[in-house]
Amino acid sequence: MDAVRLIGATRTALAQARAVHDIVTEAWQTQALAGAVGGHLAVHGPFEARAAAGSLSEAGARASGALRHTLRAGAIRAGQLTEVRDPWGALAGLCGLLGEVGIALVGVACSSGEDAMYWQCIEAIDAADETSDRVRWLQRRLASREREGGAA
Repeated sequence: MDAVRLIGATRTALAQARAVHDIVTEAWQTQALAGAVGGHLAVHGPFEARAAAGSLSEAGARASGALRHTLRAGAIRAGQLTEVRDPWGALAGLCGLLGEVGIALVGVACSSGEDAMYWQCIEAIDAADETSDRVRWLQRRLASREREGGAA
């Protein structure tokens, strides 16, 4: 499945999530998806952007480790990624989705009466922020490549 479709599916799932556990799960789903997109671009993307894509892959994989403990492997949406037809669209979609995840997690953290849930949300917010930084770095690498005359 294409990255843009998976990002859309994750955005929809986050918007429909009502329970705290579901919101946190979608935050980690987003991290796993960012890692998968980064991994795909690290292998198949433009040479000049592969290191930045690898960095995104590492950040997403590291952060999504919590998801593996929450879901069975087949339920990790990122495992369905087969292609990234539109790298710009995928990266823009990831940036937007990571922002939405951050907002949702702030809401959960602020309303949580449990210390453990609060700190889990703070950890997930930090992970989303780091991943957003990596997505923007990758976007800059692709933009630089285009300015230098390469096609993305």
